[in-house]
Amino acid sequence: MSNGFKGLRLHNTLTRTKEDFVPIDPRNVRMYVCGPTVYDFAHIGNARPVIVFDVLYRLLRQLYGADHVTYVRNITDVDDKINARALRDFPELPLNEAIANVTRKTADQFHKDVAALGTLPPTFEPRATEFVQPRADGKADMITLIQSLIERGHAYEAAGEVLFDTGSMPDYGQLSKRNLDEQQAGVRIAVDAHKKNPGDFVLWKLSSPEEPGWDSPWGRGRPGWHIECSAMSAAYLGEVFDIHGGGLDLIFPHHENEIAQSRCAHGTDVMANYWLHNGFLQVEGRKMSKSEGNFVTINELLETEKFGGRNWPGDVLRLAMLMTHYREPIDFSVRKLEEAENTLRKWKRAADMAPDGATPVPAGIVDALCDDLATSSAFQLMSHLASQAAGDENEEAAAALKSAMLFLGFELQAAEVDEEAIAKAIAERLAFISAKDWASADRIRAELLEQGVQLKDGKDPATGERVTTWEVRR
Repeated sequence: MSNGFKGLRLHNTLTRTKEDFVPIDPRNVRMYVCGPTVYDFAHIGNARPVIVFDVLYRLLRQLYGADHVTYVRNITDVDDKINARALRDFPELPLNEAIANVTRKTADQFHKDVAALGTLPPTFEPRATEFVQPRADGKADMITLIQSLIERGHAYEAAGEVLFDTGSMPDYGQLSKRNLDEQQAGVRIAVDAHKKNPGDFVLWKLSSPEEPGWDSPWGRGRPGWHIECSAMSAAYLGEVFDIHGGGLDLIFPHHENEIAQSRCAHGTDVMANYWLHNGFLQVEGRKMSKSEGNFVTINELLETEKFGGRNWPGDVLRLAMLMTHYREPIDFSVRKLEEAENTLRKWKRAADMAPDGATPVPAGIVDALCDDLATSSAFQLMSHLASQAAGDENEEAAAALKSAMLFLGFELQAAEVDEEAIAKAIAERLAFISAKDWASADRIRAELLEQGVQLKDGKDPATGERVTTWEVRR
């Protein structure tokens, strides 16, 4: 680890405690995060883990060196809806190629959207379809993993499916803290007759002649949901790696079943040493859903006026997402976006005073993030630097702020001035002055000053009327 920084501590979902982070190999710190299912455009809830784990990725690179961190984020393109569309639209092509055609547009849009959010590309971004069957390069694949589970007595064939036998794993449920007895007692519907246990889950299912599928020892079929991540993480990070991340909603069943598959296939005590999960997201105080009318994609926020009557810059979305600690629930709102935009405007104005040249990332920023990604503490320090830079024209503070912004993925160019909005605000202020509403007039002046716009009042020499001009205050 680089000298001068406190040790990294992360809240481990597996133990429900904050722990010192000790990598398996400091020369190759390894992290896996569940990525998008590229059936439709990514929504704002999908953006949260992308942004959160981008911050962790940047922090690990800072602590251990950019060349010593491997970050894998998968693309799920194995999905019955995707497969059916591929078969319908491209019947003449091999299945993997047909699926690639179907998902290319959605995956390209995802990459464009998350780049606008200031995120770095992961080291590897494998597609699930590339890891179904045994590979020429010998990397882990789904069929081989399933075979291993059968041979080790952890999976069985029944009714055209291959199922994981949860009863074969005594400590199944460690991550979610659910045991098999609780699952048995909580069953409210009839258990499929071919399952040994209610919690047994599908590893492989057969495809009908009308459904797409891959050849396997159990017949032509397709993988279950969970096995893909076990295969792709092992392919790039090994049987045991450092960090596995994702949303809170993935703890059960997805991550629980990943752990079961990986540990039982490889005979290991753990799959990953640290499990991190970001909290849920609401939109304007309600669960996001199309039926509620508050479902919004990243692209809609960036490119349309659907949310708040305007589009929003990617770095504003990024800051708004990070203002709430990653493990806490977040209420994504217009008000939060406006707050983030005002904060960024101040930061950019202050950072614009920095001299040319690189400055080390302030140790206080790194130390804050080393405390389980305490972004709010880091942002408080950045706002303090911005105040120092603006108040005293302190180039040292400006340079420190600039390096912190670059480190955390924020754009540095000065915020654009909205001349039309300024003119409207000045007109409103003049109307308040005419009405002798001095408090409202002073409020508008103060709000503009916070945005870096300095008002100057004077008189028209010919008429004697009040004239207000403005300038950008650097």
